[in-house]
Amino acid sequence: MHNTAAVRVLVVEDDAGIARLLVRGLQRAGYAAQTVETGRAALAVTPQPDVVLLDLGLPDLDGVEVCRRLRQRGDAAIIVVTARGEESDRVSALDEGADDYLVKPFGLAELLARIRAVLRRTRPAEPELLRHGVLVVDPRTRRVTVEGTEVALTPKEFDILECLAADPGRVVSRQEILERAWDEHWYGPTKVLDVHVAALRRKLGVAGLVETVYGRGFRLGEPG
Repeated sequence: MHNTAAVRVLVVEDDAGIARLLVRGLQRAGYAAQTVETGRAALAVTPQPDVVLLDLGLPDLDGVEVCRRLRQRGDAAIIVVTARGEESDRVSALDEGADDYLVKPFGLAELLARIRAVLRRTRPAEPELLRHGVLVVDPRTRRVTVEGTEVALTPKEFDILECLAADPGRVVSRQEILERAWDEHWYGPTKVLDVHVAALRRKLGVAGLVETVYGRGFRLGEPG
């Protein structure tokens, strides 16, 4: 999840009424939003915003040119806003580095969804540490510690543990673990899972941490 308060959105829109509505909606959604009316003003904004909502019909500079210059300056996510008839401009803006486009009129819910989508692409969220009692699983570095001591796991053992640690206490079916840790088209014997779980339990060394729920699957339990 992105912290929206840390995300700066610049609205480049010469219609003051539309700009005001957009800024209000963005601020209500938790974004730090500001607005400018011209392309030159957009290019002068510092610090550089994280997301630019760029209307192509600007009073001073060509909107596609503004898009090109913004892209040269940095890696802000750019969502261009076009009127229905401007398909060639829309294509040009995408060619010049825009990440997405919206056709007027559009709703706030759609705008917010587009912003979340471009942020996922341009600023991938750091996966959070998965904690359960003495166990800490780091999905980014694929490291596991128990009571602060690192435990060396094979890739498959890590994938199984990550499945369970993502939602401690929930029973994860054997099929779900096989699909996520092996392959969604896994048709081999499910017995292979038991071999890996046994090795995982041995390496973690905490009795009752990985529980078998007979007939259903596995879950992380409350050891001790």
